[in-house]
Amino acid sequence: MEISLVVCTRNRATQLADALPHFAGLQSAAPWELIFVDNGSTDTTPEVLAAFASSSPLKVTVISEPKAGLSAARNAGWRHASGKVIAFTDDDCYPAPDYLDRLHECFAETDLGFVGGRVLLYDKDDYPITIQPLEQRMDIAPRSFVTPGLIHGANFAFRLDVLKRVGDFDEKMGPGTPLHCGEDVDMLARVSAAGYAGAYDPRPLAYHHHRRRNPDDIERLRAGYDIGRGAYYAKSLLERNRRWIFLWPVLHCTWINRRNFARLRHEFRGAWLYVLK
Repeated sequence: MEISLVVCTRNRATQLADALPHFAGLQSAAPWELIFVDNGSTDTTPEVLAAFASSSPLKVTVISEPKAGLSAARNAGWRHASGKVIAFTDDDCYPAPDYLDRLHECFAETDLGFVGGRVLLYDKDDYPITIQPLEQRMDIAPRSFVTPGLIHGANFAFRLDVLKRVGDFDEKMGPGTPLHCGEDVDMLARVSAAGYAGAYDPRPLAYHHHRRRNPDDIERLRAGYDIGRGAYYAKSLLERNRRWIFLWPVLHCTWINRRNFARLRHEFRGAWLYVLK
């Protein structure tokens, strides 16, 4: 098995009806598997996934992870996977039909520990947030500061051996926790600190159908990102193996050079919440 694609979902039965045809349309010359993780849904998500798995010609596995939180679900997913490369996307994201082949190309060309790809809006009427439209590749050297937002958890992948070495996603962080997000960039930073190179590459493409248009929803989302970012900075500075890599970028890019005091306040809140956990 070359690639395992892990999709975590919770109470998204209606949205899955839109997403599943896109997963069914994926094609690849490399052997691959599709793993859905039901993260304690209380709607009909389990039935929707079971029906899809039983009717699909693809290799589809559905597992249950009752512990709430995207990090816990991702950990359950990659630990059930058998691919050499473990890719992650979300239940409101639609990978392009050639997504798997483009991802396979990225890992075949160089000895990368992780790769992140483009994320574009699926519905142009949605607010242009939680996307990454950058069209040029950006290499990330081992033991580098990983900038939040460069690579999105909606479209990233790791070598299985790398995940086995660095361990699970931090279950104190991410959606479904008081810290809202940050588990994705934290994992990237841990892999980089362990000595692996990575890259943002625009070839693997996914479309995000997040359906957010209300200004209040956007502000809440941004505040959550600020909190998660602050937790990520705090954790990076607390861990000995990446403290000196991160100290100046964190101070320069955020706490010294920040004029948005509301955003700064949220970041400090996230940092404090992480320290208290």
